[in-house]
Order: sequence, then structure tokens, then C-alpha cells
Amino acid sequence: MEINSINNSEQQIICSNLDMNNKGMTQKQIFLVQQTWKIFRRIRPEIIGDVFYSKLFVEMPALEKLFVNPLSNQYKKLIDMISLVVGRLKNFDEVTTDIRELAKRHVGYGVKPAHYKLVGDALMWTLEQGLGNDWNDEVKEAWKQCYKILSETMIEASKS
Repeated sequence: MEINSINNSEQQIICSNLDMNNKGMTQKQIFLVQQTWKIFRRIRPEIIGDVFYSKLFVEMPALEKLFVNPLSNQYKKLIDMISLVVGRLKNFDEVTTDIRELAKRHVGYGVKPAHYKLVGDALMWTLEQGLGNDWNDEVKEAWKQCYKILSETMIEASKS
């Protein structure tokens, strides 16, 4: 399904309000993230993970040393966590505990708050590459808002 196939009446329904359970994403942004993730999931996790981590390590090679296990193990974890978050955007509070626990584990691996911007940039770049023509300014803004909520939750948890 291509995002561009959404008709005007569907868009009006989707855009109606902000959903207070998702900390500031509009219903349309939630829809766009969830629909583009469905498209993106057609790509094998190994490819997504390889592209994502390659981009991340090109931007900051020092991050590679934080991964003591083979990266191939990390690919599925990355996709599973994104899938969990994307699937619960309408009720983000349902996954907040899992996200906070993940953030605390990441502190133990050496992840710093400044790393989240690099991860977000690598994620946006990876999504853009994978979505091709389905990537546009509206989709980009929706994903940026989604990642902002996720990263702010993780950074906050990492400080506690």
C-alpha cells in the first residue's frame, strides 16, 4: 500500500485531533508512521540493520566499540523495538516502562544522551533509503516526532 493512495476523507478523519496518549503526535502522523513502517517491514531485518548501523558508524565510528556482540544479533532487536513502539503509538504509555528499561540498559553499554541525535539521524536516513518514493516531508516530520518522543523518554530514563 502506498501512502499516496490515502483519499481526502480518510485524511480528514485522521487529522482530526492530537491524541493525548501519544505526547503530541497527531492522528495523521501516527497513521503515516504506522503505514510507512508496514511498507518498510517488507525489507529483511538484516538489510535494515546493516544499512542503519553502517550509517551510524560512518557518522561516529567510536560507537561501534559499544557493541560487544555480533551486530547481526542486534538487527532483530532494533526492528522488534521499533515495531513495538510504532504499534503502540496511539497508546504510548503502554510501552513507556519497556522503553525506560531499555534506556537504563543502554546506559550500562556506554550510551550517552548525545548519541540519541546520531541514532535519530541514522534512523531517518535509513527510512528514507528504504521508503524511496514514499518518503516525503510529511512522512519525515511524522517520523521525527515519533523519534523525538522515543528519544526524550529514553534520555529522561537514563538520567534517573
